[in-house]
Amino acid sequence: MTQNVTAAALHEVSAEWDPLFAAGPGFQSSRAWFEATVEAALPPGSCAIFLLCRDAGKPVVMLPLLRGAGRQMRGLSTVYTCLFQPLLAPDLDIPDVRRAGAALGAYCRRWPTLVLDALDPLWHGLAPLLAGLRDGGLVARPFEHFGNWHQPVAGCSWPDYLAARPGPLRETIRRKTRVCARDGRVRIEVVRSSDGLGPGIAAYEHVYRRSWKTPEPAPGFTAALLPRAAAAGVLRLGVLWAGTQAVAAQYWVVASGSATVLKLAHDDAWRSLSPGTVLTGHMIRELLEEGVADLDFGRGDDDYKASWTSLRRPRIGMLLANPRDPRGLLALARHTAGAVLRRAFQRPG
Repeated sequence: MTQNVTAAALHEVSAEWDPLFAAGPGFQSSRAWFEATVEAALPPGSCAIFLLCRDAGKPVVMLPLLRGAGRQMRGLSTVYTCLFQPLLAPDLDIPDVRRAGAALGAYCRRWPTLVLDALDPLWHGLAPLLAGLRDGGLVARPFEHFGNWHQPVAGCSWPDYLAARPGPLRETIRRKTRVCARDGRVRIEVVRSSDGLGPGIAAYEHVYRRSWKTPEPAPGFTAALLPRAAAAGVLRLGVLWAGTQAVAAQYWVVASGSATVLKLAHDDAWRSLSPGTVLTGHMIRELLEEGVADLDFGRGDDDYKASWTSLRRPRIGMLLANPRDPRGLLALARHTAGAVLRRAFQRPG
């Protein structure tokens, strides 16, 4: 078999590659997700390229990449990405993955380094792909990236889920939900389609501006992503209203049995209602009734996530360097020195 690797812009990736998008781990591997990323979430001066690997003419592996200033290359993940991975043809076996990895590695030697992050260390394709990349001449070094908090909920009812939560959260949900129910101004709207989506996006952005959160690094991403998510049938956009004012908002995507909350915010001026907690509880109750198998709270180890979920899984990164390039060799040396320093500081006493 002969592997061939070419590079293309997303609009140049033909429909014959769609099975690879569809075989990914969820909506964040879809063509729609990458379209929104390319449209609204790329850093200034960067561009997206897709490495397309064929085996005897057949599409086998696609690697979405972000080319930055100079020769900096990264996987096409952003601060909005909870899970990233190279995309494999659905019928690919382990030896095929390794051969494709070798072809990709040989192609990527033209750059000093390539960094992939937001990777699942338990992904079945990771080990053979890395072996192939090494066969192609790259040196791989892993690093910790972030924690992903989640809760398996297959067959779980709302009362069962609630009973497993910490007492303070459980009491806040019960008490504040009753308060909101008695307040005639308060209502919750959940948008799943293009109907009402424009006002829903405006409501979310209004809440975000009035929240405690720092400004969005890519302020146009929500408006680019949500219409695509709605068209795909995976959007769950929740807004808690007090009269005509939106005071809490969040959006989830539901795909492959998992519900992932991508963004949530509330207006601090209404904190007495605990609107963020009330809305999150309402959304989770609806998602459980919908039959999702896993609740995913996305990127990072924010303290509140451990109240809503009980399990943490790591997401890792991978430095891939060309040891024959001086800059690649320097990156490996820096990575090794950093690892030594971290181990030294972690030693007890």
